[in-house]
Amino acid sequence: MSADVTHDSSPTDAAVRAIIRSGDAELPLPGGGSTAARWARLTEWCRRDLSVGRLLEAHADADAILAELDGTRAGRDEFWGVWASEPPHPVVDAFHDSSGWRLRGTKAWCSGASMCTHALVTARLDGQPRLFAVDLREPGVTAGHGGWRNAGMAATDTESVTFDSVPARPVGAAAWYLDRPGFWHGGIGVAACWFGGALAVAEPLRVRARSGRADSHQLAHLGAIDIAVSAARWALGSAAGEVDTSPLDRRSAQVRAFRVRGLIERTASDVIDRVGRALGAAPLATDACHARNVADLLVYIRQSHAERDLATLGALVAGED
Repeated sequence: MSADVTHDSSPTDAAVRAIIRSGDAELPLPGGGSTAARWARLTEWCRRDLSVGRLLEAHADADAILAELDGTRAGRDEFWGVWASEPPHPVVDAFHDSSGWRLRGTKAWCSGASMCTHALVTARLDGQPRLFAVDLREPGVTAGHGGWRNAGMAATDTESVTFDSVPARPVGAAAWYLDRPGFWHGGIGVAACWFGGALAVAEPLRVRARSGRADSHQLAHLGAIDIAVSAARWALGSAAGEVDTSPLDRRSAQVRAFRVRGLIERTASDVIDRVGRALGAAPLATDACHARNVADLLVYIRQSHAERDLATLGALVAGED
């Protein structure tokens, strides 16, 4: 944020920055031979804390985008966001003046709005979105406050950010951000985060079963969860191998991303439902960590576009031989 904007560091902000400074956020790049390890780290971060993991996923995604399109990497003293939501309104416009490129307008759905030092931001140029790198410490950057009403993912500081003639640097050619295979590899990285959240939500039921206090009803739900979680884990592992084998095949990357994201979204929803049916209201009412995990995951999986994504996948596979 600009110099006139101050905020107290939250526990989530502090945790993310500590991981970035340590170098642990420097993940293998997608398609480089260690994609499974990259996604496993995202899953583990989100299993421990979904808000921390979600912000670290964005930082790692920004690092991968910079490496692919710009030949640069995120520094250990930088905390990056990826602010690429493109609702009809509001919008950010890019323009060029005598001093270079600048951004003007308001960007919605900016996670880490008051935390990030830098962001990759999509802005409209001739009516089409183009990607820009922005140092958020420049004057003219203002984060909104109080717009997020849900307890779920509240710790991610997701707000609107306004840009008032803020310097920016183009990253990649005009259409590269959305057209590259890496966009779809990154989409599976988000699903790996959902998977970590599902593992966290399932943990109280696993704890009850390990204690020997689970009845047959609860064990049946745990068995069903184990099937769903195992399928999701295998899907992530298989998808990682395919990405490493053919990292530049865009069409396969798109189909793969829709398949894996759809499977893990369904897994997460099933885990939330089955744990609730198995354990009742008590953990949601008395276990603050579990209640937060459920609330966070319910919000996070709505990054999926649900039936719209299924319809897109259906159209893609309908054209296959």
